[in-house]
Amino acid sequence: MPKPIEILKKYWNHDAFRTPQEAIINSVLEGKDTFGLMPTGGGKSITFQVPALMMEGICLVISPLVALMKDQVENLQSKGIKAIALTGGIHSEELIDLLDNCQYGNYKFLYLSPERLQSDWVLERIKNLPINLITIDEAHCVSQWGHDFRPAYLKIAKLKEFFPKTPFLALTATATSKVQEDIIAQLQMQNPQVYTKSFARENLAYMVFNVEDKLNLLEQILKKNPQPAILYVNNRKSCSETTLQLNALGYSSTYYHGGLSAKEKEKNRMLWMDEKVQVMVATNAFGMGIDKGNVKTVVHLHIPSNLENYYQEAGRAGRNGEKAFAILLTNPSNVIHAESQFISILCDKAFLKTVYIKLCNYFQIAYGEGLDEKFTFNINHFCTKYSFPVLKVYNALQFLDRQGILTLSQEFSEKITLQFSIPSKEVMRYISLNPQDEEVLLTILRTNPGVYESQSVINISLIAKKSNSDESQVLAILHKLNEKGIIALHAKNNDASITFNEVREDDRTINRVAKYLEAQNELKTNQLQSVLNYIKEDSQCRSKLLLNYFGEKTNEDCGVCSYCISKNKKQVSTQTIAFEIIELLKKEELNSRDIQKSLNYPKDAIIFALQVLMENDTIIMNPTNLYSIKK
Repeated sequence: MPKPIEILKKYWNHDAFRTPQEAIINSVLEGKDTFGLMPTGGGKSITFQVPALMMEGICLVISPLVALMKDQVENLQSKGIKAIALTGGIHSEELIDLLDNCQYGNYKFLYLSPERLQSDWVLERIKNLPINLITIDEAHCVSQWGHDFRPAYLKIAKLKEFFPKTPFLALTATATSKVQEDIIAQLQMQNPQVYTKSFARENLAYMVFNVEDKLNLLEQILKKNPQPAILYVNNRKSCSETTLQLNALGYSSTYYHGGLSAKEKEKNRMLWMDEKVQVMVATNAFGMGIDKGNVKTVVHLHIPSNLENYYQEAGRAGRNGEKAFAILLTNPSNVIHAESQFISILCDKAFLKTVYIKLCNYFQIAYGEGLDEKFTFNINHFCTKYSFPVLKVYNALQFLDRQGILTLSQEFSEKITLQFSIPSKEVMRYISLNPQDEEVLLTILRTNPGVYESQSVINISLIAKKSNSDESQVLAILHKLNEKGIIALHAKNNDASITFNEVREDDRTINRVAKYLEAQNELKTNQLQSVLNYIKEDSQCRSKLLLNYFGEKTNEDCGVCSYCISKNKKQVSTQTIAFEIIELLKKEELNSRDIQKSLNYPKDAIIFALQVLMENDTIIMNPTNLYSIKK
């Protein structure tokens, strides 16, 4: 058997492991259940990929992140290693073929989502595979106290019955001590070896700045640190708006969010990776699988919803070991907005049930039907039709996705709208002369009665299903009708698809997951409060606050965060600051922002000195807010 370091060198071209990678690998090779807590950027995938390549058989990897599964499969395949992923949306017939490939095709890695284990026949097929290691990635999803808990993860323990001698390896980047204990219990791990890597990042300075003019401070940050930067925002609109603002100020930037096409995402990602632009403005859709060592600055322009995500996103700075900055910009109005925003979009059982029923009606899914049905979906149209708040609906859909009831895919497609340009009697005449188009046209008229009066959204998947056609046939007919002037056809970007993983059962479906909804709402409320406490707490080291949150106790301050820097700064008298302000104003009139840029003192101290000078009639402010020496 080759040694772990030989596998690492052969496939990854590294000469040494990071702590605690080698210890985890040796534990797995000894057949022991193992728990690994490795903060973001710690190289979790190495800990199961290396031992799996050393042993006969297949490594089963259970992960909820489709994008990460695809990324890892592609990376393994690029190294000549046979790997396959069974993601959501794959129909049973294709699944059978893929599992046959695993059994007879000499594959080394099988990735699947936890929801797949809910199918008894999939479990039966997996039982017959030569599994050498069972890896549970993003293992915090196992715990009801972990962010993004998924009930489907609770099925994983059943694999212990089928593979009693196969080691379990649970991996996560963010888990409190309570979550760690729950993961081990829920997975029924036997005397597991536990390896944790400190959450401390000695080279990373955590900064929190309470500031009204965020763009001005952001400009100063980027000017001082011209290396690659990531700027996280909470929504797609802010992505494009902030990018435009930065480009107008002369800072090259691009943006990334879930609504972009795969082609646009890759293009923008490579612009930033190749350093053709300095700043990537992104939602939290960006970052998974991104390993760029020289990111100098990660800035959060909006308040994150939990410290787990914040730590992961901030941790993308300084992976090369050089000093880097994780900066959170906030102000009192942001705090008020965050409290109302995050809490107001939490949905209760009644709202969840209403959304689910309306969604089924929207796609014309009858009770007891809908299994494996896939539809293109525009959330804005759905919310407009039923007068729902968009963010609250999106939150409900994400919950249904995590429970495995449906799969919400963020992907680029087209939204088709059309309106008939000729009277109904002329449409009937066309149908009589073109019977091959009859089923499609009649289905459109039955499902969209308003197509004569205005542009109506057409669900191509639904039309194809109801007319016993395929989508390409429907589209071909529509384009033909458009060319003949019978309809006015428009195609717009659509940003999602929905796959129903269960038959429609309304009450039974929602009642089954209601207890998880209540627990998750309580958890999210508490997590947001932890973020707000982190922001408001200005009498402790920022790094220490984060370490304590994750159960890592320390009495030492980091010395580099915003608190430590302000604490270590020598207290400068107001008289000294006032003297320096007067010297500046002797040369020219200045506003408060220019004075702050010129003097390296805290903003509050400068404002107080200005007030003292004004009260003593030493300086005056003119109508354009410029300060000058009083004559």
